[in-house]
Amino acid sequence: MSNFDLVLKLFLQLTVILAVCRAVGWLGRFAGQTQVVSEMIAGVLLGPSLFGALAPSAQHWLFPKASMPILYAISQVGLVLYMFMVGLEFDAGLIRGRVRSAAAISASGIIVPFALGATLALNLKKDAGLFTASISPLMGALYMGAAMSITAFPMLARILDERGIARTRIGTISLAAGSLDDAMAWCLLAFILAAVKADSSIAMTAIFGGAVYVLAMIYLFKPLLARFERRVDASGNIDATTATLMLMIVMLCAWATDAIGIYAVFGAFICGTSMPRGRFAEVVHEKFGLVTGTLLVPVFFVYSGLNTQVGLLDSRAIWNLAGIVFILAIAGKGVACALAARATGEPWRESWTIGTLMNARGLMELIILNIGLERGLITPALFTIMVLMAIITTVMTSPIFSLIYGRRAAELNASPSGVAAACPRT
Repeated sequence: MSNFDLVLKLFLQLTVILAVCRAVGWLGRFAGQTQVVSEMIAGVLLGPSLFGALAPSAQHWLFPKASMPILYAISQVGLVLYMFMVGLEFDAGLIRGRVRSAAAISASGIIVPFALGATLALNLKKDAGLFTASISPLMGALYMGAAMSITAFPMLARILDERGIARTRIGTISLAAGSLDDAMAWCLLAFILAAVKADSSIAMTAIFGGAVYVLAMIYLFKPLLARFERRVDASGNIDATTATLMLMIVMLCAWATDAIGIYAVFGAFICGTSMPRGRFAEVVHEKFGLVTGTLLVPVFFVYSGLNTQVGLLDSRAIWNLAGIVFILAIAGKGVACALAARATGEPWRESWTIGTLMNARGLMELIILNIGLERGLITPALFTIMVLMAIITTVMTSPIFSLIYGRRAAELNASPSGVAAACPRT
């Protein structure tokens, strides 16, 4: 296909993506699902798992292989901006005063699912259809453990905010634990991507460079970036020059971490955490959140869906494996976090609520899975199993939350407020 044909096809692809994501989102609201959960499902529906199965010729015509690099590039820009805004709303103050509970829950939400995922991977390494031949059993185990440990922190924040309990004790504990979990999981993933390099010098460059980048952003550039707060005018807006400079910094940070062997979204997230809060953060979300959430991030979901092939799960053995992954995911994350919350003194109802929230994987899981597929760590079959696990654990969050805790929303809203919650707008 010529470049003209690809661009022409892109406009039609974006039209279909936006229409399907909004339609599924409208239907999802009747089931109590957020828009971002519906977009995860919409991505799979537009891929070979449904659209491709029902109308393979039409699906191939609309999403030809030649267009995949374009969709991938757009999705990466969306992820970088999205993770920047997640970092922008990452509130370290959530952890203060709740260190014991948050740390215990977070540790359980990392250690237990990591151990279960790593053990499963070591037992599955012999199955050539799940991990690529170039990945050692140790690297496969580390990656699987990290993928099982992720929490959908942005979605967790969204649910708590929509229910009006983000500022309560239970809300802030959940947010603190979720943020710690994701921070640890991203650091672990950065280490895995560095260690998987065949050249030890490349791995050391990634590990050392990543540490230097984080320290430089926190201690050197954060005071300089604080000046952005002064660029907000009296009417609460920023000018085009300020917005352009901010975007240049975000893209440069994404390039820097990608260049040293870590993924671009890690650089964008750290950049966001280094930016000032207050009016500047609010105006950034107002200016960039809508386009990022309604256009760019849905492209990523569809790109993931195009790589999700349920038809690859073509035997009872592999469906049994999918069931095992699902059970281990719930036991390692949901149950473990609930028991940890109970051990720190939370009542059973609050404990199970925390476990339910921590069990959601959401967009964060899809990011890690796409990294694994792109970098050649996992095969499309394992990618599909893990995507289905991510969707199911995310879809079940809202209804179980409502079943366990929904009736106490008024009581929670009346409780003393905690630290304001971060809530990405998507």
